[in-house]
Amino acid sequence: MTVNDTGNSIAALLTPEEMGQADRLTIEGGVPGIVLMERAGQAVARKARELCMSGGHVLVLCGPGNNGGDGFIAARCLEAEGHVVSMFLIKDPAGLTGDAREAFERLAPGLRSRCAFAIEGNRIAVEFLDALSAADLVIDALFGAGLDRPLAAPVSHVVGAINRSSAPVLAVDLPSGLNGASGQIQGDAIKARATVTFFRKKPGHLLFPGRGLCGDTHVADIGILPETLNRIAPATHENRPELWKEAWPIPAQDGHKYAKGHAVAFGGPMSSTGASRLSAEAALRAGAGLVTLASPPDAMMVNACHLTAVMLKKVTDTDSISDLLGDERFNALLIGPGYGVGDRTRDAVLAILDAERATVLDADALTSFADTPEALFDRISHSSSPVVMTPHEGEFMRLFPDLDGDKLQRARAAADRSGAIVILKGADTVIAAPDGRAAINRNAPPWLATAGSGDVLAGIATGLFAQGVPGFEAACQAVWLHGEAGREAGPGLTAEDLAPALKPVICALVDN
Repeated sequence: MTVNDTGNSIAALLTPEEMGQADRLTIEGGVPGIVLMERAGQAVARKARELCMSGGHVLVLCGPGNNGGDGFIAARCLEAEGHVVSMFLIKDPAGLTGDAREAFERLAPGLRSRCAFAIEGNRIAVEFLDALSAADLVIDALFGAGLDRPLAAPVSHVVGAINRSSAPVLAVDLPSGLNGASGQIQGDAIKARATVTFFRKKPGHLLFPGRGLCGDTHVADIGILPETLNRIAPATHENRPELWKEAWPIPAQDGHKYAKGHAVAFGGPMSSTGASRLSAEAALRAGAGLVTLASPPDAMMVNACHLTAVMLKKVTDTDSISDLLGDERFNALLIGPGYGVGDRTRDAVLAILDAERATVLDADALTSFADTPEALFDRISHSSSPVVMTPHEGEFMRLFPDLDGDKLQRARAAADRSGAIVILKGADTVIAAPDGRAAINRNAPPWLATAGSGDVLAGIATGLFAQGVPGFEAACQAVWLHGEAGREAGPGLTAEDLAPALKPVICALVDN
């Protein structure tokens, strides 16, 4: 697939290895590495000016590789602009090579001669601690994405001292100690006020705990062409409209409700009807032309008292589910919210999957297969229609207890094993498809962590399925819309606030 800077190229995330490939391809294309480094260092200096008053004291801590080279250039620029610059190294500059060596040689002689070591023997240098106490800003140019092992003492002690200081930190590429591919802390890590990265973000900027360490992340253009991504073919993206806008369902001017699909949410008994109603109403608000709540007999009256635009159908057992789904106009199905856990649910899920419709499996529909996950995965793998599973971490562990690794790795492995699109929920929700594509979400506010919120998400995905949105794109759209609805509803929201909040979110998306 060819990318461009107005499409999903903007949303692409690069692992540290892929970013290294982008650098190499650009250099092979005729741009010297030192030119890229100069642009990177100057971008860091520009951001530093926003964080530090004119003439303020900036401490620049430089490592032994290219991240340190970016720091040298930033230090040179800031001193030339009148800032007081203290520069510290962790290794003898005689060991510098390549572009980092060239960047060091470009320092003004006075600044170069004032470089000091942050570590003396196995202890933090007193001179470093004195400069740290006086600094208005610290630039972390230690390791960035180049670190492939945990930070060890005494460097980890330096990181600890920086984190304990009152000075804000500007990280170059990534806070040192953070894994750029996974967002995991490697031993210890800098906590930054802001981060400047280059060309594209990395997964570690979006996955927790990394996201909480990066602060405000700014992506600087250093002259790598977007077309470079065609050679790299990244499979991970930030979940934003640029990723899926071409699949966004826009109704035809001469369309009608039947053209927008008919979603069915399967509800549980009288004592637990609220979850499925939240889902059904969200499916309708997300754009499904019609929505039916399939309800057991004892819950019909309760549901009828609460629903207006959502229709009701009585279902009693697995046979009645199959009979209902004999009507092929029901093209998107949801089961799980409030349905109950056990054999009855397992039988219902399998009957629904037999209908070969786009299906969302949530909550109880997942937990009911905790003892027999392979039976579920086998049925999904034989489905000709997309299936989305929406587990939170607890439900995920019940289905995939043996999967290790970071969140992105686990979601991808689960999608590959199950044959479903997996929405692994959380503050950094990951959406993964069986074909290897994945997206990381970042727009969800913390007040979405409330009872019933996941039921609304499942309903949104079902409503998008009803309109014919492909599986991965429907899952990504649902997660993003859910996050934006949470932002629109604001602090103090309850799940009932989310479906109404979708209206202004969808209006803004259509207008844009």
